[in-house]
Amino acid sequence: MSSIKITVKKNGPFRVEGPEGAVELVDADGNKYDLTGKPAFSLCRCGGSVNKPFCDGTHSKIGFQGAELAVKKADEGQQQ
Repeated sequence: MSSIKITVKKNGPFRVEGPEGAVELVDADGNKYDLTGKPAFSLCRCGGSVNKPFCDGTHSKIGFQGAELAVKKADEGQQQ
């Protein structure tokens, strides 16, 4: 059984790693993305990538904060 690892990068993308062919990525219409030669790839979670669903680094340019940090800051703001 192949092992697939998904890492949530702090204020960044989801990093997907696994043996080539072990991951199948499909769009909302069921169309498969060609992952040939990509044993690892990053998926956008900021919504700003021009190459969705893949990350293009836009998160660092727009100051994206992952939900875990955004919720923490919102909670801190309510306590003041």
